[in-house]
Amino acid sequence: MSEINLANIVEATLFAAGKPLSTSQLREVFEEHERPDPDAVKEAIELLQERYQSTGLELVRVASGFRFQVRQNLSDWVARLSEERPQRYSRALLETLALITYRQPITRGEIEEIRGVAVSSNIIKTLLERSWVRVVGHRDVPGRPAMYATTRQFLDYFNLKSLDQLPPLAEVRDFETLNAELGFADPAPAGIESEDESDATELSTSDSAEVTQEPISDDYESAFEQHKEDSVDDVISREFD
Repeated sequence: MSEINLANIVEATLFAAGKPLSTSQLREVFEEHERPDPDAVKEAIELLQERYQSTGLELVRVASGFRFQVRQNLSDWVARLSEERPQRYSRALLETLALITYRQPITRGEIEEIRGVAVSSNIIKTLLERSWVRVVGHRDVPGRPAMYATTRQFLDYFNLKSLDQLPPLAEVRDFETLNAELGFADPAPAGIESEDESDATELSTSDSAEVTQEPISDDYESAFEQHKEDSVDDVISREFD
């Protein structure tokens, strides 16, 4: 199989898939006797990236693999094709997501302790339904509160390959700066909420405790396969492919 033919197959596969594909997934479309080695697939991807340099599309790598997407500087025109208005998230939801992003794994009680108000159940539900966060374990304290961390889908949505690409927290001066760095839309103004947050009351610390924060791996492929009762130490220590 010539390199150009392999590149064409990879190109067609990525367009047809409609989602990011890893090199191993790209190799699976070939019969075993003709399956290219990983280096050949990577070379084909590099060839495609060069081929699309002067077009309105780009081939990028995100957490889940490679995908074609519209170049960011053209998004304003393409967005006019959509009849749906962009989703506007409340400040409370964005603050909660930012805390999970930078302090993961973190419990709901710890989020409430930092923000000073109770976290609406609808906020957590929204983040889980969008697959931006998931339960990665339970804190070993009374009540065994769930610990939340961001997901591979979160990284894909924000065009990130890993958590290392997030702006350093020390460089973020305020929430508005963080909001812009992560690429969020402007938060909904006061009184306009994407979710019902009427139950956000004074601080509730029923599931908070003195704990040592540990970073969680940003490779989620194996972590997704674990039962949510796994401890966070199990998830952190597991080796990923």
